[in-house]
Amino acid sequence: MNPPADILSRRDALKATIASVGLGALAFEPVRAAPAAAPDARRGAVKKYNMLKSINLWAFPYPERMTLRECMQLAKDAGFDGIELNYDLDNDLSPKHGTADYVKIRKMADEIGIRISGLCSFLFWPYPLTSNDPAKRAQGMELAGKIAQCAHDLGVENVLVVPGAVHIPWRTDHEPVANDVCDQRAREAVGQLAKQAEKLKVCLNIENIFFNGYLMTPMEMNAFVDSFGSEHVRVHFDTGNISMFQFPEHWAKVLGKRTKNVHLKEFTKKGTDFSLETFRPLLDGTTNWPAVTDALADTGYEGFLTFEYFHPYAHYPEALIYQTSDSLDRILGRKS
Repeated sequence: MNPPADILSRRDALKATIASVGLGALAFEPVRAAPAAAPDARRGAVKKYNMLKSINLWAFPYPERMTLRECMQLAKDAGFDGIELNYDLDNDLSPKHGTADYVKIRKMADEIGIRISGLCSFLFWPYPLTSNDPAKRAQGMELAGKIAQCAHDLGVENVLVVPGAVHIPWRTDHEPVANDVCDQRAREAVGQLAKQAEKLKVCLNIENIFFNGYLMTPMEMNAFVDSFGSEHVRVHFDTGNISMFQFPEHWAKVLGKRTKNVHLKEFTKKGTDFSLETFRPLLDGTTNWPAVTDALADTGYEGFLTFEYFHPYAHYPEALIYQTSDSLDRILGRKS
């Protein structure tokens, strides 16, 4: 026997009321976000570091296959905060160019939205500031002055300087220089360059390099830099250049606040090749990156970490750029 129609209508109305009340109550329930996943040390740093990502132009197939604009744009697209440029005898930054050209390059970087993290050069090797050949020393000083001027015109503060060399193993035209003579010449050269740097408002950042046989410990580096008593003479710390026998996390602590710029070079202590070929893509080595970043952070360093690598990929060169950006994200705790 079926219930009367009016009973059904009252029943349906009651259901509708209950449903509406229930939905209304749900509308006032607080939305609870899923708990954030704990950082996983296997995938990236468990804390974030306030340092900037940069990459040196040597990691790009420039100028053979890419223009400077293309390199800058690729670095930007890959997520880098900055790019480090190189001064040479040719190409876009060289004695063939001047202030107007460098102003255009700076404008181009600004348009792309990427910073120029520093300026370095391989010219300190063919023209060492401590060479036994007076002509090479003079040429080296002239080029160092042009590099500093170029940095000023670019609006760049960081200038990498190789102060001298007892030995240069990859050059057959370099006559070894006695240690004490090397030290004397290096101090004289940097002392002269520091006067120009102060006027240009750029920093001469002295790089540590095992291959040159000079300034072999962080204490020696500190004594050298401090001897000039100038805020325009600082340290360009390279993690890979001392890794064959020492440890970058130890250097970072001793150098302290003298460090103005940093090169990241991956190195493996498992190898026996002590040449430029020994450096590897980032994370493919034995460097203790958590210890390195902790040591740098303890000194208050918040500047650029620039990946320096001399072998652009022959095929799909953009892969190296993106791989390095991803690796730096993990080192800096930006990705886990």
